[in-house]
Amino acid sequence: MSRILVIDDEKSIRATLREILEYEKYEVDEAQDGVEALKKLTSAKFDAILCDIKMPKMDGLEVLDKIMGMTDTPVVMISGHGTIDTAVEAIKQGAFDYIAKPIDLNRLLVTLRNALDKNYLLAETKTLRDRIEKRWEIVGNSTAIVKVKELIDKVAASDARILITGENGTGKELVARQIHARSARAKGPFVEVNCAAIPSELIESYLFGHEKGSFTSAIKQHRGDFEIASGGTLFLDEIGDMSLSAQAKVLRALQEKKIMRVGGEKDIVVDVRVIAATNKDLKLEIERKSFREDLFHRLSVIIIQVPPLRERLEDIPALVHHFLKEIAEEQGKPVPAISDKALREMQQFKWTGNIRELRNVVERLIILCDRQIDEQDISQYVNPII
Repeated sequence: MSRILVIDDEKSIRATLREILEYEKYEVDEAQDGVEALKKLTSAKFDAILCDIKMPKMDGLEVLDKIMGMTDTPVVMISGHGTIDTAVEAIKQGAFDYIAKPIDLNRLLVTLRNALDKNYLLAETKTLRDRIEKRWEIVGNSTAIVKVKELIDKVAASDARILITGENGTGKELVARQIHARSARAKGPFVEVNCAAIPSELIESYLFGHEKGSFTSAIKQHRGDFEIASGGTLFLDEIGDMSLSAQAKVLRALQEKKIMRVGGEKDIVVDVRVIAATNKDLKLEIERKSFREDLFHRLSVIIIQVPPLRERLEDIPALVHHFLKEIAEEQGKPVPAISDKALREMQQFKWTGNIRELRNVVERLIILCDRQIDEQDISQYVNPII
């Protein structure tokens, strides 16, 4: 049941609104002025607020200003003395809507329903955002991973290009997403391109887009990832697998901050921060003439080396507990317990697949074990014979 706070100095208005709202199955609380309302807001949570403009002790617009600093609960302003200017000022200050007295009950109920829908959507969006942020959390407090976290904190606020290196499965994408989330571009898009998964003959179309008719299957215009990521971050994963021709165009895009679609004739200005990642030794690839040295220098303003799991074994217990909770929730199962001996046993493995392998093993344990995971389960399921 949604809870509504009614703020009005007239007792008869409060009583009328209470009667109407309770008939519509809302739970109602009252405040006779702004001071009382603000006290209630410090100790209780409301889903929407109806607030009069003209009140003693504290004007309704002043109350609105203070409410905006306390909560994101939608506020509908009500007044019998208002003008268009008052309504505009209320909306500017953050009010959800403005209703003049005498109150049109149908309009009030529709406005209130819309305000509650908006509040629900905001809460749902926040929950989803928190869930996504938790998914990309970097877990662990080992010296090796703490250094990575500290470097992320230092470089995230800048627009510097970053090259993330490390073995497969170490969490390079997590580092890229953490940098994006802590940057001024956090509200912009995060676009990931797996350079190893896209055929070399198509990667330029993926990155820069193409015009209709530029090649046989180009039946319509297509925006590339550089355009889509404008205002945000473009993550070029496995950039060591990119073709030399595509590398040349990426270099131009980084130098000039503009691109040209395949088959196009005009430049398109783009505003992206590029973060690249690779599991290859790019200096060795440069010697082999398979990676451009000038592109390497453009990408590697900052280099972040993500340590393999074997260099942060002390993080395994925290990682295992993190994955147990995450995967159990995904599968709708209770989170199983794991013994200290089992955790110590897991710290003895080489983990050549790094964090990715560890997560897969935890998922296997959740599926195959009972509510308690012990060292016998580790011996049986962690490194099964293929």
